[in-house]
Amino acid sequence: MPHTDRSSQLPSRLVGQYALVTGASQGIGRAVAIRLAQEGATVAINYYDHAGRAEETLALARTASSDRGHGKLDHVVVKANVGNDQDIAAMFETILARWKRLDCLVNNAGFQMESPSEALDVETYRRIIDVNLNGAVLCAQKALAHFVARGGGGTIINCSSVHQIIPKPGYLAYSISKGGMANLTRTLALEFAGRGIRVNAVGPGAIDTPINAAWTGDPEKRGVVTSHIPLGRVGTPEEIAAVFAFLASDESSYITGQTIYACGGLTLFPEFRENWAS
Repeated sequence: MPHTDRSSQLPSRLVGQYALVTGASQGIGRAVAIRLAQEGATVAINYYDHAGRAEETLALARTASSDRGHGKLDHVVVKANVGNDQDIAAMFETILARWKRLDCLVNNAGFQMESPSEALDVETYRRIIDVNLNGAVLCAQKALAHFVARGGGGTIINCSSVHQIIPKPGYLAYSISKGGMANLTRTLALEFAGRGIRVNAVGPGAIDTPINAAWTGDPEKRGVVTSHIPLGRVGTPEEIAAVFAFLASDESSYITGQTIYACGGLTLFPEFRENWAS
């Protein structure tokens, strides 16, 4: 059954929280920022090179807050290249100077480029790793330093992928970055659990977002993708955002170090739906 809009039925689990979402100008990042705002969080919308899209996310977050009765929350847009350590430092300085606190970091920024592995350009490789993985590490460090200094815990939620565990030939750098996200999540979760800080990840599958534009708008290619998904359909950014909101809330208070795969069953080895191996 296709996903339906249930915004009028959403809980308000995040009232009083302050959250930073990286790469929030479009796709999953935008949906996460809006969902957190719907549930009462004040949101910082990070972007790098699409200011107009980031402003659209800001407007949608403001509307989401007001429509749900949360009033005029101090949502903000902040530009930073999360592949650059100086930009990350400046972003956190700006946010903490404005809000004085942060409760939730969503490491969402990321991109991919296709290339035969033997011909992968070194600079492209480094750029993907810098944004997808190193940026998440550096943002996490800044958030953790703040959480520890102020006390009271906090949450970090990393946007991983089914390719954290499923190989993706032709996308070596992307696959490595998502594989690294697994141990980033688990290591930080274990290290900081005793201080009330929870670190988890969400692993989306095939989602209708701009990063998948090569096939989402082509009926034939979309059909091929869908044929591999046990639930029989592509996911929506809003469905993924719902998992992030859960992990940011106290309803997940006993969950840390986990990756929740929201993938329509892609991680279930769908090629084994029929018994051909024995």
